[in-house]
Amino acid sequence: MAQIYEYRGVEGLVYAPITADTAEEITFGAVKSLAGVAEISRATDSSNEAHYYDNIPAVVVSSTGSDEVTITASAIPLEVLADITGQAYDGTKGMFVEEERTPGYFAIGYRTKDTNGNDYYVWRLKGTFNIPDTTNVTEDDGTDANGQEITFTGINTIHKFTETGKSAKAITVDTSVNAVDEATFFGTVQTPDTVATP
Repeated sequence: MAQIYEYRGVEGLVYAPITADTAEEITFGAVKSLAGVAEISRATDSSNEAHYYDNIPAVVVSSTGSDEVTITASAIPLEVLADITGQAYDGTKGMFVEEERTPGYFAIGYRTKDTNGNDYYVWRLKGTFNIPDTTNVTEDDGTDANGQEITFTGINTIHKFTETGKSAKAITVDTSVNAVDEATFFGTVQTPDTVATP
């Protein structure tokens, strides 16, 4: 019988800039904390269409597009928000400047687990962030507060990995297999070629 489980929990949201993505290599900058994370959901643009020949559906043509990753998080620190959206932050003044964007590409990483207690480590390898909506409301005698929701649009890397011979959008590692070095997994961005065994 197949093992039955569900996913429960998410934590440890981090990001890193992509410094190069070419046929020859993909490299990343330093990994940094993004914000406290409450929920991450992903929808992938994909389609399957039957093509008819001799009056029968003879071929199915499939395509897979970008991922839309919606992140519900605590308030994103201004310096992080400037970094991931390609805007400006002056640390000496504590000033976030909304200006003409110079967006970049990033990887994001996070942990989730299943209801059996097994951890899953995820690196989404390439994407950009939108400018999140922000809502501010008056204080009252309740406990209402709000964070932010930001969208990460994930795409395939240009670089093709030796492990698979293909480009990739993400990796997910089931740690119950005991095939990764859990202590260092989020210290640098992991790819199909760099996941280290203990």
